[in-house]
Amino acid sequence: MGKKSTITHFSGHPAALTGITKQRPEQQAINSSVKCCENLPATEAPICSSLDFLPLEALADKKAALQETVSVVIPALNEAATIAGIITTLQNTLMRTVNLVDEIIVIDGGSTDGTADIASSAGALVYGIDTLPSPHGLEAVRGKGAAIWKSLLKVHGSLVVCIDADIIEFDSRFVYGLIGSLLYNSQAVFSKAFYRRPLKIGNAVYDNYDGGRVTEILVRPLLSALYPALSGICQPLSGEYAFRKDAAMTLPFSSGYGVEIGLLFDIYKKFGLKRCVQVDMDIRYHRNRPVQELSTMSLGIIETLFRKLEADNVISLSAPMYKQLLVPGKNGLARIDVEEIELPPHVAG
Repeated sequence: MGKKSTITHFSGHPAALTGITKQRPEQQAINSSVKCCENLPATEAPICSSLDFLPLEALADKKAALQETVSVVIPALNEAATIAGIITTLQNTLMRTVNLVDEIIVIDGGSTDGTADIASSAGALVYGIDTLPSPHGLEAVRGKGAAIWKSLLKVHGSLVVCIDADIIEFDSRFVYGLIGSLLYNSQAVFSKAFYRRPLKIGNAVYDNYDGGRVTEILVRPLLSALYPALSGICQPLSGEYAFRKDAAMTLPFSSGYGVEIGLLFDIYKKFGLKRCVQVDMDIRYHRNRPVQELSTMSLGIIETLFRKLEADNVISLSAPMYKQLLVPGKNGLARIDVEEIELPPHVAG
């Protein structure tokens, strides 16, 4: 893992995370190097580094003292190339070596490449999204957000960590950094990862080509223009985040790729940014998705984003949004249905 620093030019740096002990000199030296998210607007959301929660033995002691339990949820669809490595890394570093993770649950969205079998063989609890019961007659709803929403009725942890299944060269910091930010801040209900995302193709790394295309071209400009309160969130679409289960049970979930931006809006409205923590994870490599996949993802995000903005009286739509995407096909333009369903909270609150 590369050298990193705690970002101090935002308000709410890790000194605000109550209970963090003073770092050893060698840790301070490690944390004095590169900043990976600079020159962004100030935000009320506290910011810290995953390195602030080392050594892991001390973090495990904190978890035990607070009597918290941790579930890791991985929504997956055709991620056979990476899923086993993620599960094995978590087991070796955060379950066997220290007791930080209590269960790993994979929600398979109907993979055709053997993802579910690979995840089960690696030791995760695996559920097909269609096999999970759900209230309100929504058993048939699929999508990334639906997978996480349905998982809340299966997980046993008081803290739930969600991670994407396509991370290349996965490191356990993506999980323990999020756990630590909630264990050391009793007021925080949500923590979200941010990182640099250079493009990696084979063994070649292109630092000047950012991997977060939808974030930087679509979402951050829209937030800056229409909802600046959230413009200081470094990675609004990052798939690595954690929440307190009891808080998440009171929130609606968008069923598809709009889940991250939808949760960000709802958590901000209900709890405020001071109860959200951003965690610097340094760098992240992931599978580079083709443009058509990103277009489909973007339409789902737009549906969710505009629904939230209209509900908050920021915009007013004079006509319903179309929920079909036209994309180049073999015989001209093809239509892809993209519908984000807002799934209701599991409990009133």
